[in-house]
Amino acid sequence: GKELVSRFGYRASQPSIAYQIAIALNRDMGIASDLFPKLDGESDARPGSEWLDQEALELMRRYVSLLGVPARRDLHDDEALRGEALFEALSCSSCHQRTMTTDDSHPYAELRNQTFHPYTDLLLHDMGPGLADTLNEVGASETEWRTAPLWGIGLTEGVSGGRGYLHDGRAETLSEAILWHGGEAENSKEAFRGLSRNDRNALIRFLKSL
Repeated sequence: GKELVSRFGYRASQPSIAYQIAIALNRDMGIASDLFPKLDGESDARPGSEWLDQEALELMRRYVSLLGVPARRDLHDDEALRGEALFEALSCSSCHQRTMTTDDSHPYAELRNQTFHPYTDLLLHDMGPGLADTLNEVGASETEWRTAPLWGIGLTEGVSGGRGYLHDGRAETLSEAILWHGGEAENSKEAFRGLSRNDRNALIRFLKSL
C-alpha cells in the first residue's frame, strides 16, 4: 500500500488522528475497526470482536481534533521568563520547537491557518540507549522517539493524579525527564546538568508554566 507521512504516536507511526485513535482502541482495549480489523497480535479478524463503526470513529476523531489546549501560565513571572531564555540557550528548542502554523487544507475551518505553540517538531530523533524501548513500531529504531509536545506538561500532576514523565512514566520529576535524554539531546542534557541550582529551577519553572 501507499506509505503516508506520519506524525502521531510515540514513534510517529500513525498518519492521522483517526488512525491513532483506532490503533489505541485496538491495542489497549481490544476494540477492532475498519482501520484495524485484526486485534493486536492476531493473524485474522476474530468473529464477535467488539467493533467500533465508522460513524463512532468519526465522532471520536472530531472530538479529539477540536480539543482545546490549556493556556500558558506565569507569562509575567521573571523566573519563568528566565527559564524560557535558558530553554533556548540550551538548544532544547531545536527539537521542542515553540511555534508552528497550520495550512489552509484542514477539513475544520477552525484549524486552518492557525499559529500555535506545541513545543515539538513532530519528528523522530535518536534519544540514546537510556530511552531504548522495544515498543514495536514500523520505521523507527529502539532509540528513536517523536519529540513529545510540551504544551500542558505543567498540568500533568493535576490531570493524571500523579507525576510521571517520558513515554513510560519512569521520570517522577521534570528534571529526571531531562536527565534521561541522550543521543541527539546529549549536549542539551549535559548543559542542563551544568547549570546552577537557581538556573535549573528557573528552567523547570518555565516548563511548569506550559
